[in-house]
Amino acid sequence: MKTELVETYEIMEVCLLAGKLMLQSGGETYRVEDTMTRIAASFGVEQSHSYVTPTGIVFSIEAVEPTKTKLIRIVERTTDLTKVAQVNSISRRISSGELTVSEAHKLLKDMERVSVSYALWIQVAAASISSACFLIMFQGGWNDFIPALFTGGLGYTFFVYLHRIVQIKFFAEFLSATMIGLLSLLFVWLGIGNEIDKIIIGSVMPLVPGLLITNAVRDLMAGHLVSGLSKGAEAFLTAFAIGSGIAVVLSLF
Repeated sequence: MKTELVETYEIMEVCLLAGKLMLQSGGETYRVEDTMTRIAASFGVEQSHSYVTPTGIVFSIEAVEPTKTKLIRIVERTTDLTKVAQVNSISRRISSGELTVSEAHKLLKDMERVSVSYALWIQVAAASISSACFLIMFQGGWNDFIPALFTGGLGYTFFVYLHRIVQIKFFAEFLSATMIGLLSLLFVWLGIGNEIDKIIIGSVMPLVPGLLITNAVRDLMAGHLVSGLSKGAEAFLTAFAIGSGIAVVLSLF
């Protein structure tokens, strides 16, 4: 009985770790809950229940008496779809019987320790190119392509480093948007850029919470009202921070 109890607790740890990694990396609420339930069922635990919000996971199993329930907090959230895909891959391997509980737990622990995100220079380069391309997409002129390229890249770099110092994401986004507004204004004042509105719009796009908005709508459609409204509120705060930073610059100058 004691051996069975220990094994059941190990299964719970695997499920919680998989859910934590997915939620921290930008996975949808329904996907996290489904993955945890499937992993538990693959290891022989048919009666499991999960409740996931953007800031926490509650998981319960009824395979043993008394019922075991555990809560973990989610503090940091980012966008790392590669890690979400890797957790999905491990989940499929568990479902097909390729991994034991210990092997799955080790793989997930190794994944938790290793950062699979792109190097900072690649992220900055992607932000720069996407900013310039968004400017063209929003019918901006080719004369503003280079200003948007530099403004978007510098703004995103400023956001990354500032967020490491200021843990409150709202202020990092607000100050980054303010810097983008100042840089756009500077390019136009120097005569390098022409349309300040197009430069600003293209440059702030890397900061726009597109994944949050998508996940919020998806969770609401799936009936996860708490998670959907929470992610929607977070996306609104990000949009408000970006808009406020730009508004401050335009109102002052």
